[in-house]
This record gives sequence, structure tokens and C-alpha cells, in this order.
Amino acid sequence: MSRLRLGPLLRYVDETSASIWVETDGRATVSVTAGEHRGEARTFAVHGHHYALVCVEGLAPGAKTPYAVHVDGEQVWPERGSEYPPSLIPTLDPASRMRVAFGSCRTSVGHDKAGNETHGVDALRAYALRMAGVTDVAHPDDPDPGEEVRWPDLVLFLGDQVYADETTEEMREFIAARRDLEQPPWDELKDYEEYAHLYRLAWTDPANRWLLSTLPTAMIFDDHDVRDDWNTSHAWKQEMEATDWWCDRIVAGLASYWVYQHLGNLSPRERAEDEIWSRIVAHEGEDEYDAGPLLDEFAERADQQPSSYRWSYARLLGDQARLVVVDSRAARVLHPEHRTMLDDSEMAWLDEQLRGDVDHLLIGTSLPFLLAPGLHYVEAFSEALAGGAWGRWLAKIGERIRTGADLEHWAAFQEGFQMVTAMVLEVARGERGQAPETVTFLSGDVHHSYVSEARPTRRAARGSKPVHSRIVQAVCSPIRNPLSRRWRFATAFLSYGVAGPLGHVVARSAKVPDAPLTWRLLKGPWFDNNMATLEVTPRGLRLWWAKGQVDGDDHEHPRLVTVADLTIG
Repeated sequence: MSRLRLGPLLRYVDETSASIWVETDGRATVSVTAGEHRGEARTFAVHGHHYALVCVEGLAPGAKTPYAVHVDGEQVWPERGSEYPPSLIPTLDPASRMRVAFGSCRTSVGHDKAGNETHGVDALRAYALRMAGVTDVAHPDDPDPGEEVRWPDLVLFLGDQVYADETTEEMREFIAARRDLEQPPWDELKDYEEYAHLYRLAWTDPANRWLLSTLPTAMIFDDHDVRDDWNTSHAWKQEMEATDWWCDRIVAGLASYWVYQHLGNLSPRERAEDEIWSRIVAHEGEDEYDAGPLLDEFAERADQQPSSYRWSYARLLGDQARLVVVDSRAARVLHPEHRTMLDDSEMAWLDEQLRGDVDHLLIGTSLPFLLAPGLHYVEAFSEALAGGAWGRWLAKIGERIRTGADLEHWAAFQEGFQMVTAMVLEVARGERGQAPETVTFLSGDVHHSYVSEARPTRRAARGSKPVHSRIVQAVCSPIRNPLSRRWRFATAFLSYGVAGPLGHVVARSAKVPDAPLTWRLLKGPWFDNNMATLEVTPRGLRLWWAKGQVDGDDHEHPRLVTVADLTIG
């Protein structure tokens, strides 16, 4: 009899349907019952692991329906004796105020005193405990003092859900039991089996497991899901491909990402059109479909030919918002003669998605679109230097600086930055449908959080229609992987101090084009482990950040407290 190994994860949810993902420990038939509605699916196999994605349809909009998971006819969820409430499916209510939680960068270590001292309190877990009613929700520091706990309609994870290159002690023990840590790739992940174990470590803590079973989730990768600086430059890619272990790593990383993260991002219609999923569901017969070879071939092709598959996706959140989640890692063009964050097909897709006619346009991208202004121009200068603006000899130095200093955000891919900025300004001017109240970038990656607001420069505004939307960059990073105090000071000093005057000087020296936007910091930076939440309110778009705080020695039950709170009116 097969049992539940991981999950359930509540993934794509709309007004009337929900998709639930599970991993079992063997071949099985998995069913999900929510009230009078039921869905069922057979597992498929990938390298000895077994998965199912079950779709339940016909649900009522705006309802919260308890559900149960059965494996081969036996109930495996909710677990007997659990201290957490029953898992529910909260379908979207188009008329309700939309609320989205988001964040990035989360390592998986214990939640005891030792784990909290080295990695800080897990903000996601503190969020889960608050939702479940395990911790006090009426504390004056709570993000919603005096209000009934209201769940987000979606949790958006903006990269680095798992760290394949910076492994924890528990992960290293698993690797050491399989192979020699003195041989490449050392204590980093090597293959699909190790990725499967890493996801299990990330998603099995009881509080987080309950939250993931109850809140709809959307995800996108960043570099550490594969390796630090993934696709920073052509030189970086050549260096990796010259090793004898990189091919196995990138194939396992993308194949496991498709299974554990990407599949659940898709709506039922999008899954039906997906090349991998359509092969899986078309399989007939009593034997379980083995998707391992298919996924390996697909992952290698997706790495070598990025335009062959799109990881980005978009969805409507009721009547109020459109969420567009952009792949800012795998879709890059890295040739020294032509660098851009998104290839032609990806950019054309994004061009179609950035439209008005909603109250709020949300653009999820793991890398911040708007950095501190000075740092933006430092990164733009690094691209120009590496591109030969000061000669071939300095171009080689520029490539090393670019990789060594992590200068690989949107600013360091100026072609893509300028193109997306032009699209956003057209949306904000009402040239792509009625202008939204806000165009808001949601990002992570940089291990500090902040909010900035942008407006067109005088030159960009001259002769153009006025901008009607507020253009906002909101960053939440990390969920659980804080910088040391020394690096916090260095990051703040370099990003918001030295980079300011330096960035503009060096950028002009390399003839970097001026950005069509000018932007200023509204709030931040702060460096806590935290989760952010945005909500549509009558006053505007409210954003707040909250962290977990341990009272006394009760490390198992951190309380959620506010770090920052503001409303974009």
C-alpha cells in the first residue's frame, strides 16, 4: 500500500477548480475529495519517485472547502492527531479584496535554537503558525491588529525555494551516504535523487506542510535552485559546461523544477497544452508511466535551446489584478555581442501580457527590476565594460567583475531593461487598455527588502501622454537566509551610498543610456527574514512585511510581528 511521501501542495486555484500535487512512496491512484466534489489521478514515475496532480472541479467561487487525500483508497491527509486545522481549498472570489503573500530565498534547517541562531526564524513558518491559530493573532504588533485572520488568495515564491549549491548539514549527510564528497560536485547537488531529497527537507516541517496544503501557491526559480550566478554570462556558462558534472546537474535541476514547482503553476488548460504533461496523461494501460527519460531529454533541450520552452506564466486574480511571472534566468541571451534578459520569443510573450484593464498589474520577477539607482548604473556600466566599451583587455576584466560581484540583474541587461520599461510606460499611460492604479514589480534575490516608486524622466515624458499608474518595485528577501551583520552594513553602504555618485559617473563614461525612469526609495532597506503581503484596499495597494520573533526560549512557536507597512494610495 502506497503512502504519502510529500504534500499535499495546493497549487493552481481559480473560482471553481483546484489542483493538488502529491508525492507518494510507490505507484498508486490518488483521489481528492472536497465536499461533494472529487478528482482522481494515477501516479507517474520519475527516477524512482512517484507523483500525482489531481484536479478538483465544480467548486463554488469564494468558498473554503475542507478536503481529504486518499492513496489507493486509504485516507492519508489530514493526518490523524494533527494540531493544525483541516486543510481547505479557498477558491477565488472575484468580488473580494485580493491579497497576495510573496517572498524569496529560503534555506531548510531545523527550527530549534541552533537553527534559528544560524539562519534566523523562518518567516514562512511564523506565517503558518499565525494562520493556524497556534500563535497569538491579537498581539498589537500583528500586521492586522484587531482583525480576523484573513488568508492570502495566493503565495508567490520568487526563487531560491531550495539551495542546490549551499547545502545544509542534513543534506550533506544524505549526499555523503551516496557518494564521495571529495569528488565533484562535492557537497553540491548532483542528480535527481538529491534534488528530490532537498525538496523533501524544504517542505516537510509540519507547520509549513500545513500552510502549503491550504494556501494556493505559484513559484518561479532563481539561481540557487540550480547554482549561484546561473546564466550570469556566456563566460560563466562556458566554464560550467567544461566540467564533467554540469550536464547532470542542469538536467536534474530543470527536470525536478518541472515536477516540483512548474507543473502546479499551470492552469488545467495550460497543462493540457504542455508537451510533457500531455504525454503523461495520454499513457494507457495498467503500468505506471515512467517520465524520467522524457524529462531528462526535455531538460537538456530547454537548457541548450531556451526558446524551446517557456517557464513564465500569467493568471488573473479575480477582477482586480493580473499577475505576470517572468523567467529572468533560463530565457537569457548571453552572447557577448548580444546580451538581453529575455530572448525574442519570451519578450514577445511578455509584450502580449503587459496590458491594462485591471486595477493592478503585478509583475513577478525573481530579480528586482529597479535596484538602488546608483547600483543600477554600476551594473549597466559592468555590461558596457564586458561588452568592450573600453577595449578587449578590459572586457575580460569586466566579465570577471560581473560574475564575482553578482552584477547580473535587469540593469546589467540594458536591452531587456529598456524594452520592458517602454512596455510598462505604455501600460501606465493607458496605451494598452485602461491604465491600472499600479504597475507593481514583486521581486526577491537581494537578501534585503525595500519599496521604490518610479516615474518617467522629463525627457521620457516630453511629448508623451501623462502617466496614470503608480509604478512600484516591492522586494521581499529573504524568507530564511539572512546576511551576516557585516554584509548587511556592506550591502547598505555599497548599494545606497558608494554606488550613488559612482554609478552615474562610470555609466556616463561608458555611454550607458539613461533610464527612461527615475525612482526613489519609499521604505527600506531592511534585512530581516520576512514575508510580504499585498492587499487591495479602498485606500490603495497596501503592502506589509512581517517576521517571526521568538519569545523567551520558545523557538518552536515564533510570533509574527510587523517589520514595515505602507499603502500606495
